[in-house]
Amino acid sequence: MGMRKKIVPLAMASALALSLAACGGGGSSSGGGGQQNSDAAANMEGRGPITYVQGKDNSNVVAPMVAKWNAAHPNEKVTFKEQSDNADQQHDDLVKNFQVKNPNYDVVSVDVVWTAEFAAKGWLQPLKDSMALDTSKMIPSTVKAATYNNTLYAAPQSSDGGILWYRKDLVPTPPKTWDEMIKDCDVAKKNNIGCYAGQFAKYEGLTVNASEAINSAGGKILDDSGKPAVNSDEAKKGLQNLVDAYKNGDIPKEGITFQEEQSRAAFQNGNLLFLRNWPYVYNLLKGEGSKVADKFGMAPLPGKDGPGASSLGGHSSAISVYSKNKATAKDFLAFVTSEEQQKAFAVNGSLAPVLGSLYTDAAVVKELPYLPVLKTSIDNAVPRPVTPFYPAVTKAIQDNAYAAIKGEKDVSTAVDDMNKALTAATAGSQ
Repeated sequence: MGMRKKIVPLAMASALALSLAACGGGGSSSGGGGQQNSDAAANMEGRGPITYVQGKDNSNVVAPMVAKWNAAHPNEKVTFKEQSDNADQQHDDLVKNFQVKNPNYDVVSVDVVWTAEFAAKGWLQPLKDSMALDTSKMIPSTVKAATYNNTLYAAPQSSDGGILWYRKDLVPTPPKTWDEMIKDCDVAKKNNIGCYAGQFAKYEGLTVNASEAINSAGGKILDDSGKPAVNSDEAKKGLQNLVDAYKNGDIPKEGITFQEEQSRAAFQNGNLLFLRNWPYVYNLLKGEGSKVADKFGMAPLPGKDGPGASSLGGHSSAISVYSKNKATAKDFLAFVTSEEQQKAFAVNGSLAPVLGSLYTDAAVVKELPYLPVLKTSIDNAVPRPVTPFYPAVTKAIQDNAYAAIKGEKDVSTAVDDMNKALTAATAGSQ
């Protein structure tokens, strides 16, 4: 979101080649077990300047956070390295720097779906023993997303759930189901605007949107044991909903190119009736120059019979095993996850907090009236697969969902091909 990712765009061919190569056939480390253990055990007491690496700070919360830390820690200053707003490029930048053991990528922001891959490679510092972090006040799902093989590898920094943003001046009562939303598309046509958009370009955002469509229709990507289960009537119905909406124009033709920011801009400029996006857009929609500043509302994603199943989003901060100043890095993680900083992220950046208490904090809810909606989203959220082979899993979903939406495959064929690709991916084969 995720940032969160703000789950963001893709440079598909080379990026996925890197991703899949990084994932490897069996999830083994590039450096070997002994070297992994050696790197993780080194520099545990190291203190000094560190670098924090994160995707583009569209919400403008990192600079003040870093300034506050630096004012209090003049001998352990943090430098912010800002990546692009493209999640796949962020991922591949981290992979490249981990592979060369760059000691200057001390603390890195990791999407919830990257944790297992990076931990399996031996690139992330286990947060246990002297590096343990207090997670007792955090939402359990955020801690689970930062955990691999029963070990915490990252500090949950922000959570995320999808929200349906809608034009309350045109649709006073938001739709509760997908069918209700599609009926409301008549309102969009009368006002000469697009009806619905999400993130349908071929990148991680499409995995999120396709998964939500499938899960919200009662289908599953994987079953409870982690085996592919997408070849079902319910999953086909969910994907068919997207295919039909694109074919008949309820999803505008340009929607096939939309990532988070393009879709947000379309809604913010008054060109859409409904938008599926993350909470971060709230402050931007309310901001100067927005054509919908006083005209938008928020609702849970529409499902089959009620609230739909959002994909769980969010980011965590992890310490690289190659950092020379891990003691400082650990203190920085504690700072990032403190109640004061979590409030700042929420109020100033519309980032969903990882501390459960903030969802009922009157001051925070006053500033962020979408929190009750977000709580519903998170309560109904379905996580994306936790697997070291995630790059291959997401590729299987993206490739086939995109082909179906564009009309290059019928839904039955796309789902069957997706299931076959998921079977190969989760088996560790490419």
